[in-house]
Amino acid sequence: MSAPRVLLFDSGMGGLTVARAVRTQLPGAHLVYSADNAGFPYGAWKEADLAKRIVLVLGALIERVEPAIVVIACNTASTIALAQLRDAYKVPFVGTVPAIKPAAAQTKSGIIGVLATPGTVSREYTHALIHTYAYHCKVFLHGAKRLAEIAELKLKGRPVDMDELREEIAPVFRKRDGQKTDVVVLGCTHYPLLVEDMLKVQPWLVKYIDPAPAIARRVADVLDETPLKEAEKTVPVHNSVLLTAARGQAADSLAAYAAMGFDHPEFLDLPV
Repeated sequence: MSAPRVLLFDSGMGGLTVARAVRTQLPGAHLVYSADNAGFPYGAWKEADLAKRIVLVLGALIERVEPAIVVIACNTASTIALAQLRDAYKVPFVGTVPAIKPAAAQTKSGIIGVLATPGTVSREYTHALIHTYAYHCKVFLHGAKRLAEIAELKLKGRPVDMDELREEIAPVFRKRDGQKTDVVVLGCTHYPLLVEDMLKVQPWLVKYIDPAPAIARRVADVLDETPLKEAEKTVPVHNSVLLTAARGQAADSLAAYAAMGFDHPEFLDLPV
């Protein structure tokens, strides 16, 4: 029996943080990373249109890869389309949602910051998590418009504009009744790529919660319960990256994907 094939999906390069954690958790797994670079960034899409797009793209990816499991390494895609994906395809899915529950367990001040995309911040799913797990805390949500793109530019070798980064994260650093934010949820898989830079511009020390290790553990648990089968056709090789467009911005991304261990590019041509 071959190693389990794990398909990881994101709008761009942020899911590489989850891929890194899955590789650590499951060193023998056959990893294939996929990015809908034709549709990036997802934050600008209308919700209904984006859900249709994600279901369409995942259908093509599942047919190409024949994975044992699909990891939606994207908060926006998970909160919008995970239920539809599970209805449409038989393969098991593991999603990514803002880590509100562990943040509520770890805060000592009772003040939590959540950095996420504007779409994730406005989604009812996110507010339901807060109501369920952090009802006793004060939670400050911030829809960061530029953080995902800043993270992608960093992976491509561009310098981070530290003043812009400071402005993007400032809204979650709040004071209330003599207390201040002590935990910040990274509600987009791109954001852990910027933690080292955030540490340099944060107004005070906080704990950043990266969901990737918990996602990787969940992937391992689901695979333990999933019978594996051989592929019926030639599938992408281990450490492949599948992109939905071969447009200009893909070219300067390939070196970044290769640096993260995904050095076999393939283009599916799924235009918006």
